Amino acid sequence: MQRTGAVCQKAAAPLKAIGVTVSEESIRAYLEDLNHRGRREETVRFYAAKLKTFYDYLPPDKQIVLNTLETWRQALLAEGYAPATVNTNISAANGLLDYLGRRDLQLTGQLETETAPQSELTRTEYLRLLSAARALEKERTYLLVKAIALTGAHVGELPQITVEAVQSGRTPAVSGGEQRRVQLPRCLQAELLSYCRRQGLTAGPVFVTRSRRPLRRTQVTGDIQSLSGAARVAPEKCNPRCLRKLYLVTQAEIDRGVRLLAEQAYDRLLDTEQLAVGWDELPEQKKAAQ
Repeated sequence: MQRTGAVCQKAAAPLKAIGVTVSEESIRAYLEDLNHRGRREETVRFYAAKLKTFYDYLPPDKQIVLNTLETWRQALLAEGYAPATVNTNISAANGLLDYLGRRDLQLTGQLETETAPQSELTRTEYLRLLSAARALEKERTYLLVKAIALTGAHVGELPQITVEAVQSGRTPAVSGGEQRRVQLPRCLQAELLSYCRRQGLTAGPVFVTRSRRPLRRTQVTGDIQSLSGAARVAPEKCNPRCLRKLYLVTQAEIDRGVRLLAEQAYDRLLDTEQLAVGWDELPEQKKAAQ
């Protein structure tokens, strides 16, 4: 029997695709799967909100590749999100990839959540950010800073601040799967309306690029951080999270002040009523007490 010179080679295993394309339909299918598996409605809404954020972050082709989740994690941290919040975002994306059969693209390992508390932006520093934006003639950035600090809007809610919403003075917002209404202060509403007129914006989101596309999260953070030097504010304080925290802290301080005034007014009311109809001891009762 004659041997051939050909070398027999093992058939190579088919290579897995480099990445996977995500669509809104595939996300809906995953959420429906969670429902079928008995997940609570609040949990499914929570995952839906996280995956909406992830989908918006993805590039136009909506491709997830090997380092996509790591890059997203770093972007979320750069925007000032707490490690615990970042972990839940990554967990939601990992669940979607598991459903799509692409565990190889998952990001393993959790961020350490016991970190030093993040620096808080003071109201004086916030005003310096506004002054810097005016001096640099960055009107869009000025309005971004003001919109977040005066309404407590999340970055994901900014596209819902539309021309129509500004005209009405209120904008619907969905965050974390929960619906709420964002009230626009009159000073902010007037500035936004003026900005829209001069920019030729007649409908749709107010905060857009030159090509009229809504700003990405990284663009929002980058715009705010560009004011750091001129405003003399630490870069780690120049992010949407610190601006939103300033709003929450300010509201809490006002609420405490209002409660204190209400308690003082109530005490004065009781004192007045006591003087008018309080029980006065009769002379014989006073003698008995002695």
